[in-house]
Amino acid sequence: MTRPASPTRRRQSVRLRLTVLYGTLFLVSGIALLAITYLLVAHESGQAPFSERTVRGGDHASPAAGPPPAEGGLQQRVDARSTDLLHELLTQSGIAVAIMTVVSVGLGWFTAGRVLRPLRTIIVTTRDISAGSLDRRLALRGPDDELKELGDTIDDLLSRLEAAFNAQRSFAANASHELRTPLTRARTLVEVGLADPQPTVESLRRVCERVLIAGRHQERLIEALLTLARGERGVERRDRLRLDRITRDALRSAAAPDEEATPTPRPRIRSRVEVAPMWGDVRLVERLVANLVDNAVRHNVPGGSIEVATSSTPAGGATLTVANTGPIIRPDEIPGLLRPFRRLGRDRTAARDGHGLGLAIVHAVVTCHGAELAVTPRPDGGLTVTVTFPPDRPVPHATTESPAGRGIPVV
Repeated sequence: MTRPASPTRRRQSVRLRLTVLYGTLFLVSGIALLAITYLLVAHESGQAPFSERTVRGGDHASPAAGPPPAEGGLQQRVDARSTDLLHELLTQSGIAVAIMTVVSVGLGWFTAGRVLRPLRTIIVTTRDISAGSLDRRLALRGPDDELKELGDTIDDLLSRLEAAFNAQRSFAANASHELRTPLTRARTLVEVGLADPQPTVESLRRVCERVLIAGRHQERLIEALLTLARGERGVERRDRLRLDRITRDALRSAAAPDEEATPTPRPRIRSRVEVAPMWGDVRLVERLVANLVDNAVRHNVPGGSIEVATSSTPAGGATLTVANTGPIIRPDEIPGLLRPFRRLGRDRTAARDGHGLGLAIVHAVVTCHGAELAVTPRPDGGLTVTVTFPPDRPVPHATTESPAGRGIPVV
């Protein structure tokens, strides 16, 4: 079995190919120059006026000389001398070309090594970088050429990989913590019920009801995580949907909320639902609308209000807008709300406020549908969230990045 070439051998082969290329180009150019020079000199030396001027000049310069030789013999000697000069020129030029070819090969080897030196730095450094040292960068110096652009591109890639790895670690840690909480609570309830030496039917019923509540809490979390994973994976099938009908269903479900998770008194809901057809994944779009309405209800203030509207865009898309009153939110806090397991303020860290996945799921669903998401803080508190779905056109599959590394269009 043939062993693969080592990186050093591959680098040497590239250097050797460049050297051969440089030497070959110089040799071909030298031969072409020699041939052109030879043809020009041969053409010039073959002209009769040159010989005639030489003979006449010789006669005037030596008047005392003997009688001039025959015209034909003089011409033969001139031609023979011209031929010898041409041969000598060809020989000497060939030797010079050969010497310079050897010199060009050496210079080509040196130049190729200089050209490939940044590539060797890139290869060695990139090979040393692993998952535990993604904070390292190439940081190439030198002129702003193609090699430096390659190094900067790799540095940008490493930055995105580092952000993705950190986001995945944070996501796994937060998911483990959120999943462990209801399990620990259920186990504690069961242990407390079993520790009672004389349990009654009523006490056991209360324990079972609390365990069921903890189980439902865990089911909602798992369902949210699965929805987030599906949104990150992309849209596999798109159907013709009515965004207005999905929104009406979500509003009807919000009419009977969980009292423990809703401010008292309940916020007023005003809707302006117009016909809004679109293409998309029905389950993901239903989850998006439900999350936006649920967040508007959960994170409101007592006696607040919610405004929900749907409409069609002139290009054939659909728009959903959900605005709610609530606590004042700074613009720099918005990107954190779109990441998994992020909650705003101490008053939102309780279990009743959810798991911090609502807007993260919204962002994932928006991205996989090729839609646009705009989140705007309201001056008097609360948020205005606008989702604009594109018209019927191909949607790229699984193009989303880690929630911590995505560019988020936030107003």
